Amino acid sequence: MPPVFAHGRLRLYLLKLLDEAPRHGYEVIRLLEERFQGLYAPSAGTVYPRLAKLEAEGLVTYATEGGRKVYSITEAGRAELADRGGELADLELEIRDSVSELAAEIRDDVRGAAGALRREMRAAASASAAPVEDASWAAAKEELRKARQEWKEQARRAKDESRRAREEAQAARRQAKEAQERAREEVMRIASQFQEQFAKSGGMLGNLAGSWLGGTTTTARPGDAGATGADAAGTTTDATAGTAAPDPHWAEDLTPTGDPARDLDRLLDRFRDDIRDAARDHGVTPAGLAAARAHLAATADRIAGTLRPRP
Repeated sequence: MPPVFAHGRLRLYLLKLLDEAPRHGYEVIRLLEERFQGLYAPSAGTVYPRLAKLEAEGLVTYATEGGRKVYSITEAGRAELADRGGELADLELEIRDSVSELAAEIRDDVRGAAGALRREMRAAASASAAPVEDASWAAAKEELRKARQEWKEQARRAKDESRRAREEAQAARRQAKEAQERAREEVMRIASQFQEQFAKSGGMLGNLAGSWLGGTTTTARPGDAGATGADAAGTTTDATAGTAAPDPHWAEDLTPTGDPARDLDRLLDRFRDDIRDAARDHGVTPAGLAAARAHLAATADRIAGTLRPRP
């Protein structure tokens, strides 16, 4: 007879039983016997060492209640069970096949025993001048009737178990497919949101940077010849643009922390937030994005020059 559980499959099924509810070792053995309709029951020497190994791997834990270890599945055990959902569905089908094979063997054994009993009865009848319906004969007939009844009952239970395993396997495959579809839809939704946010951010760069930088890409570094007092202080001016100068009180609400590097990060965060707000309020155009890119390039170069130590 082939093994009931292939290599590693009993370990997976123990996780499934413990995921249903916390159980002690004897209860696990009893449940396995019920799942196989009484045709198979693992020994304690088979179940308890595997429970101990699962506990050592951190997949199950236990608490002592009434002198017994009651095992419960851990989050790591549930994660492994979820990752092996398809394998668990196949295992249900394997159990169905194992039940069918065990039932077939029992059926063959019953048929063989019944045939041997009939032969013995015929031999006993032939040895007598006439068949005698004594107590031994009646007992033999009763044993044969019980054997037939037991075989029918086991065959019915095996059929029911096979149907249940098939339905559970189909449901598991359907759930796995639905989970994959939901994950794909979520990835597509996040990607769409990212693209939409990126488009909004690009337009905002053009509108806000254009207003802050005075509509010009020509800037002067602090200390360069020809720089105005405002330029030396870190603002950009355009004598021909006719636009309003940047707000001199911008970001004054950010209280200095005493750490220049941290204060610079906070200013950059405020700059980014203001640009995003402008993009959201005013929209984005290709021309605005191109202008914003030029302004930001000039501004980045200018700020980097300001931060670089001078010889």
